[in-house]
This record gives sequence, structure tokens and C-alpha cells, in this order.
Amino acid sequence: MHTTDMKEITFRKEEMFLSPYACKSADTKGRVREEQPCPLRTDFQRDRDRIIHSKSFRRLKSKTQVFLSPEGDHYRTRLTHTLDVSQIARSIARALSLNEDLAEAVALGHDLGHTPFGHAGERTLQRITEGRFEHSEQSVRVAEILENSGEGLNLTFEVLDGIKHHQTEGSPSTLEGRCVQIADKIAYVNHDVDDAVRAGLFKLSDIPRGLTEILGSSSRERINNMINSVYRESAGKNRAAMEPEVFEATYALRDFLFDRVYNQPFAKREEERSDRLLTRLYEYYFENPSAMPPFYVELVEKFGLQQAVCDFITGMSDRYCVHTFESLFIPSSWKLDM
Repeated sequence: MHTTDMKEITFRKEEMFLSPYACKSADTKGRVREEQPCPLRTDFQRDRDRIIHSKSFRRLKSKTQVFLSPEGDHYRTRLTHTLDVSQIARSIARALSLNEDLAEAVALGHDLGHTPFGHAGERTLQRITEGRFEHSEQSVRVAEILENSGEGLNLTFEVLDGIKHHQTEGSPSTLEGRCVQIADKIAYVNHDVDDAVRAGLFKLSDIPRGLTEILGSSSRERINNMINSVYRESAGKNRAAMEPEVFEATYALRDFLFDRVYNQPFAKREEERSDRLLTRLYEYYFENPSAMPPFYVELVEKFGLQQAVCDFITGMSDRYCVHTFESLFIPSSWKLDM
């Protein structure tokens, strides 16, 4: 069998087995820059591979999810969160007979532009830019412009759309994008519970009983019940959503996390530290743009100083942020030659 036949087989399988509401690979709106088609992979499969092999994806392993600089190897990072979202999005898409490849590509790319230090870092840049920074928009910017030394990844319209609209207030144009939007919430609510219990912030028995009766008492039960709820509510329909009762319980569990984790004094204390660090870095590079790498200096001419500094800082991992801050502002040890 020739490789040129393989993609056509995929197209035919999708026509035969996917929902009429699925986004078929053959129906993509394409890329901004036309390319020679791959004889083996669909465009969505190629997008998935491009994201996985990008530098911004690899940097996610050293970016905070919730706990800043945790001691231990089992706490989530932005990368493990992304993998959780990908797995859950694929499960939902498979259950609803949607395009798993598209859902996976969107999920893997949805946080490419996230700041160091998690949402604390995002809030810092939002404050500095007076609300003009959003990590979903920055993720699109990474994919369109910043990767490949300014060439971008040249992803398809559908993948970029799903990345841009993955937050709660977004409106993805495909059901696969909606699957990622739901999967993002399922993932972070459940792994934040797991990490908080591991950190000793509360016990599973502290979660209100009414929530565990609806969602389950373990991470596995909750994720399974949430995915099944999406299936029951959405199968055979032009929609992807949880049942109202499960949706309300999920957001009640999120509120519980805000009360017991996100808004606790220890979390606010660490957020204040990351805020001071990022603010000082931003101020330094805003005042000394030539100190940034040449690629970002060139961006100043094209997009303005504020955007270029944001691009540089959001591209940093937590560790690189701390290292850069120390190299700029912390005295180093020295000795005189004798």
C-alpha cells in the first residue's frame, strides 16, 4: 500500500464513523501559509506533532501549575496538566464520535503561552498591561509568531481557534474545541484536589458530602463521572456539555478549592513573591530592552516594547525566571586574586 493511500483511508474512516457534528480532517479551513501536504498524516495530526516538538511545549515541564516550587516529584506542572487535558479531551471526543486528532492538538497547544508561576504570573502581567494580557491569546501568538524563530508553527484554523477559545468565556467554533474547554476544567479541578491533599491542606473527607455523592470520592471516580456526564448530555447532539447537576457540582468543587487552597495566606504569600519578581524583571527589560536576546529586540520594532517584553517573560520557565532575577539583582560571591 502506498503512503498516499493512508491519509485517504483516514478521510474515509472519518466520513463513515464520526458524528455528523464532528470536524472532519478533510474539511479543515487550512493554514495561513499553504504547504505541501503530508502523504501520511492529516493536517490535524501534523499540528499535534508540531506542537509536541516545539520548544514552548517542552518548557511547560518547568512551569508552575498551582504550587510554586513544590518539594516533590509528584506535583503537577503545566506540562502534566496539558497531558491530563489531552487524555480527557480525547476520551470525550471518542465518546461523542468527534475528531480525536483535532481535540488532541488543541489540548496539547492550549497553554503554550502560559506565564511562569501559573495564574499568579498571568495576573501580574494582566496588571502591568492593564488587562491586555491573556494566556490564551499569548498561546495563539506563540503558535503564529514566536515559535521557529519568528516563523511560527503555521497551525490550522481549527486548532488555533480551539486554543484561543479554551477558557470558560470562550466560544470554540468546533465541538472538539469545546471538548478541550471542558477537559481543561475537569483536569485542573481534579489534579488540584490531588495536589492539595498531598500537600496536607485538607483531607478528601473534608470535601462536602453532597459533592462526593454526585462526583465521586476519588480522582478516578470524579473524572469518570464527569466524562460520562458529558456523554449522557451530548451524545448525538450538536453540543458538548455536562449535565446541569454535575456541572454545578464541578464548579462547587472549584469554589471549595478557592476557599481551601487558592485564596489561603500561604498561596497569597507566594503569589506576592512571584509578583515582585516578575514585576522587577518586566521593569528592567522595559528600561533596558537591548538586554533581551536579539530575537526579542527585533520584536520591539514590529510589535512594540510592552508586547516584546511580555513575549520574553512568558517564554521563561520558573527556574529561568529565578535564575535571571538572581543574575540581575542578587550579589554573587567573589574573591580577590592573591
